[in-house]
Amino acid sequence: MKLSCMLIEWALYVCPAVLLATQMSLAASLETLKCEGPVSTEHSSCLAATEEDEGDDDMARSGEADFRFKGYTFSKPFHLIVSYDWLILQGPATSIFEGDTLVLHCRAWQDWPLTQVIFYREGSALGPPGSKSEFSIAVARKSDSGHYHCSGIFRSPGPGSQETASPVAITVQELFAAPVLKALPSSGPQEGGSVTLSCETKLSLQRSASRLLFSFYKDGRSLSSRGISSEFRIPEASEEHSGSYWCEAATEDRQISKQSPELEIRVQALQKPATPETPPPAKAPGPLPLLPTPSDEQPVFSFSDPYLTYRINRLLRQMQDVRILLGHLVMELRNLSAHRKPATTKS
Repeated sequence: MKLSCMLIEWALYVCPAVLLATQMSLAASLETLKCEGPVSTEHSSCLAATEEDEGDDDMARSGEADFRFKGYTFSKPFHLIVSYDWLILQGPATSIFEGDTLVLHCRAWQDWPLTQVIFYREGSALGPPGSKSEFSIAVARKSDSGHYHCSGIFRSPGPGSQETASPVAITVQELFAAPVLKALPSSGPQEGGSVTLSCETKLSLQRSASRLLFSFYKDGRSLSSRGISSEFRIPEASEEHSGSYWCEAATEDRQISKQSPELEIRVQALQKPATPETPPPAKAPGPLPLLPTPSDEQPVFSFSDPYLTYRINRLLRQMQDVRILLGHLVMELRNLSAHRKPATTKS
């Protein structure tokens, strides 16, 4: 008798959780993969909606959820998590990208009404307690990724105490990478040549059908705003085109926009051919300095022999006269060299 009572009490406590898991499993069975083979085969289990989108492209989109790659069509992924709690946090069934709306539901067993509902991210409350069991972020960012959970109190006929759901990891995926601005030619462009700026980025494969718009800037001034082309061309560069450039890639609704790092561009001026330099004209030579003239003064040499004294003094006078003549010759040669140098340079 006691054993049967214990089994009944255990069944009353466990059955709601088991029924909740059963309902979730049945719901999940409706979201199975839709394709199990190549589209071109006769035994393909793909839906008719995806079979209509046949072509020769490597990858083609077929609706919001499915996409085809190299002859195979894939449906959106479905993640099933079975919980035995009175309260669960239900996240999005598909991947969340930047710019999407993130919606979270705090679900109770059999949708019993809740009160004092609080949503948390990384353990911090996202708002005051309330009666709404839904929390949404209109434009999701990568910074919104994290572990979320919720808590609430059953009004009736639940246990009446506050219950807390297990944390759920939410990852907001990057829609497209931050752009990188590149210039062609990559080295310093020459004055008069063309320069092509390219704003390079890549969309996520699952959102490859999205369209980005590009803008180009120089020194804080807009050059091209929100165009579909990812390139900007300068047909004839000049020194005025030198400066800091960057670009911006944004979605059509401008919810997500990212800028590239700055790129410094210096246009090199054309170098003119070097011309031979003409030396400055030589200055006319000034008057020659006065040279000493032969002197008749007797040297101060004297010996005991008068004849020897006479001969030595005469020799010294002759040597002095030769020195003076050599001085005049050197000055004449300098004057002649100064007059001949301009003529030689010119020829």
